[in-house]
Amino acid sequence: MNDIVSLCKSLRQGAGILASFSAEEKNRGLLAVAAALDAGRQEILAANELDVQRAIAEGMKDSLVDRLRLTSSRIDGIIDSIHIVIQQTDPVGQVVAGWTTPNGLQIRQQRVPLGVAAIIYESRPNVTVDAFALAYKSGNSILLRGSSSALNSNKALVSIIKAALSQLQGEKPVGVASAIELACSGSRSEVDDILNATGLIDVVLPRGGAQLIRMVVEKARVPVIETGSGVCHLFVDKSADFAMACSIAENGKLQRPGVCNALETFVVHQDILESFLPLLEEKLAGRCQLRCDAASFPVLKAAAQKAGRPDCVIQAVEEDFGYEFLDTIAAVKTVASVDEAIAYINSHNTMHSEAIITESLANATKFQQLVDAACVYVNASTRFTDGGEFGFGAELGISTQKLHARGPMGLEALTTTKYFIEGKGQVR
Repeated sequence: MNDIVSLCKSLRQGAGILASFSAEEKNRGLLAVAAALDAGRQEILAANELDVQRAIAEGMKDSLVDRLRLTSSRIDGIIDSIHIVIQQTDPVGQVVAGWTTPNGLQIRQQRVPLGVAAIIYESRPNVTVDAFALAYKSGNSILLRGSSSALNSNKALVSIIKAALSQLQGEKPVGVASAIELACSGSRSEVDDILNATGLIDVVLPRGGAQLIRMVVEKARVPVIETGSGVCHLFVDKSADFAMACSIAENGKLQRPGVCNALETFVVHQDILESFLPLLEEKLAGRCQLRCDAASFPVLKAAAQKAGRPDCVIQAVEEDFGYEFLDTIAAVKTVASVDEAIAYINSHNTMHSEAIITESLANATKFQQLVDAACVYVNASTRFTDGGEFGFGAELGISTQKLHARGPMGLEALTTTKYFIEGKGQVR
């Protein structure tokens, strides 16, 4: 705990400095970091390769290795995200509301930083930079605790960020190196220490699989913004455009199967099983194992056998429904109506992202209103649930809770509000 206490004290000092910075000063720091990451890309890639090779040697599945891997183009994307964050409006200081009371008190509600944030996350080293950039721009310091699988990558990234910020320090520092720290001992006790750091950490965000998120929510004594694992569904209504549905199914399941906004279950209206499912099987072309309920199994099995790939279709077990595969596997569920689809999804999802393919405005409206999820799509892929795709530049994660923040979390999610009251001697 002593190491975490020391890191948190440093972060609190950094947050105190950042709280007084203008948007321009914070942007100067982010520009310096972006340039340093560009200059240090070979160092970053070399460190990441150590992590990737170890993950492969330890048998990590391909979709998760892909989440861990950095490439030069992915570093370009990370740098681009910083520049988009720079262009975002600084939420700190925004007046949410203001009024004058009958006795003349002037009250305004204004956005302020949360203070010290911590994020506990798995694999994806881009989160290291995304979380830092959003925290820095919103006036917060951040404690990073990544997984051991990405330790070399995270060390390299944080070292470069801190060095870039240190070089900006002068009479009035515009680079606050103490605004970012990495818990890097590799000990699991670090996580417990972070979750019990009351008075030292203002909020903690878990970002990863269901097991990690559940552990953080159950054990934390500091406030938690709960992000969700992604059991995402695609409901293909009987009025759906089949070509569109197949294209979205392919994109949502296969583009990056190891991410939280990937599709895990195809929900199909019973009236279109014979006409739609063979097209879906043809589109996926054996690249995805389909685990089917009783109604969909014979149709998909026949289509797969005809195409010479019968092993790609199997009968589902109950545990396949509501499960986050994070792999080239999807469940197939049959329903009799949009109402049954909504009820099924609400009982099996993680309130992350859900989609309907339909030409019925009434069904689209009902689906969006009644499905309980942070993001609900009509005729579009769930893969768009992402801070970058939403225009935030980066994200802290996808919040699946209903308090404070929901959906992709950008700058505003790391702020709270404070009331500023001015008077002329009023007493009560």
